[in-house]
Amino acid sequence: MPTFEYAPAPESRAVVDIASSHGLFIGGEFVEATGGKPFKTVNPATEEVLSEVSEATADDVDAAVRAARSAYTRVWSRMSGADRGKYLYRIARILQERAREFAVLETLDNGKPIKESRDVDIPLVAAHFFYHAGWADKLGYAALGENPRPLGVVGQVIPWNFPLLMLAWKVAPALACGNTVVLKPAETTPLTALLFAEVCQQAELPPGVVNIVTGAGATGQAIVDHPGIDKLAFTGSTNVGKMIARSIAGTRKKATLELGGKGANIIFDDAPVDQAVEGIVNGIFFNQGHVCCAGSRILVQENVADEVVRRLKRRLTTLRVGDPMDKNTDVGAINSRAQLTRIEELTAAGAAEGAERWDSGCELPGTGFWFRPTVFTDVSQSHRIAQEEIFGPVVSVLTFRTPGEAVAKANNTPYGLSAGIWTEKGSRILWMADQLRAGVVWANTFNKFDPTSPFGGYKESGYGREGGRHGLEAYVKTGGDQ
Repeated sequence: MPTFEYAPAPESRAVVDIASSHGLFIGGEFVEATGGKPFKTVNPATEEVLSEVSEATADDVDAAVRAARSAYTRVWSRMSGADRGKYLYRIARILQERAREFAVLETLDNGKPIKESRDVDIPLVAAHFFYHAGWADKLGYAALGENPRPLGVVGQVIPWNFPLLMLAWKVAPALACGNTVVLKPAETTPLTALLFAEVCQQAELPPGVVNIVTGAGATGQAIVDHPGIDKLAFTGSTNVGKMIARSIAGTRKKATLELGGKGANIIFDDAPVDQAVEGIVNGIFFNQGHVCCAGSRILVQENVADEVVRRLKRRLTTLRVGDPMDKNTDVGAINSRAQLTRIEELTAAGAAEGAERWDSGCELPGTGFWFRPTVFTDVSQSHRIAQEEIFGPVVSVLTFRTPGEAVAKANNTPYGLSAGIWTEKGSRILWMADQLRAGVVWANTFNKFDPTSPFGGYKESGYGREGGRHGLEAYVKTGGDQ
């Protein structure tokens, strides 16, 4: 069947100015780091150096915490909820006004397709600030408990897969509840967080309410260990989450941890196959599979498995892999060489353990970090690719015969973050959702997010919720809590 060829449709880089170097954002101003070795952030699609970024030391983190504490005690905690909400509304409107600038910078620094940054990430970022602005003066009606009050200074460490969106997930509820923030973005994707600091200045947010320190693991550890931090919010790998939990054990610090996942996308024989295939594609190949709740395991009812796999492979041959700045691109670049190496290692292990590997065979660019959309069949529950989080555009297909078997296989994982169910029977959806040990269960869709809906996991996927009324609970104390 003839297909249309897409002419390149590149987004312009001219809409964003990237400084050659960046400092730290502390006390409402950009300042130089007191030490540390500056590091480079690169465009993963071209390996071009975008900027040099400061590495915050323990002394810099201490300065940021002190600035946050001063802003908390003198200004932010004393401000009415209605006035705090006005600042959040102002930030949301500025983010909308500068949406194209943020989308381009996010794609350049992260590698995700511009259409995803433009149509998903940035609109959701603004939506989170709008939503939480509305809660700022209504916390007493959110069923959080008696007399909800802010905790104080919140330390936040965010990952590289959704840099600005993860910032919004954490900063918006913290500010709405009256807390101040010290945030560290991932070392490979710091630029949109630093641009957000400019938004804080533009919105005339009181100095010290939001502080942004850049760096790698040592900077994050300094935030975790600082005695002036009242609450920690972390999104990232399960191993680091466990280290944080051990570090704060026995202290007064509260924490929410949103960690890894190995989501099951369950396809029953009465599901509309083409719709389910689109759900599979959206569930695992969106954002190059760099999604903690990705549907990286496909559980297909045995009598339709061959048909689903056949149509899935056909669909994957139409995905366009390449320049993330091209508006036609479906799958962009892997975020870093280290992550690409991890994906290659696990896929090689899958083939060595006996699974059958298939990829789309598409041509890849000569520079940058790339991986073809890949499907594994003949996968068993014991295979590493069925148990470990790959965090890339790789999906494993397993089969089942009965709903009970589907539940048993879906729950046979150390993780418990997400799942999807595809069937025409509403009663089956409700029964399955009740049985699955996953924090989020989608029905006849996948990877749909909304600021009003809580998100979080069970088991090694962490604890606590972000988003919705439930996400506010982690940022307040109630009753007689000190």
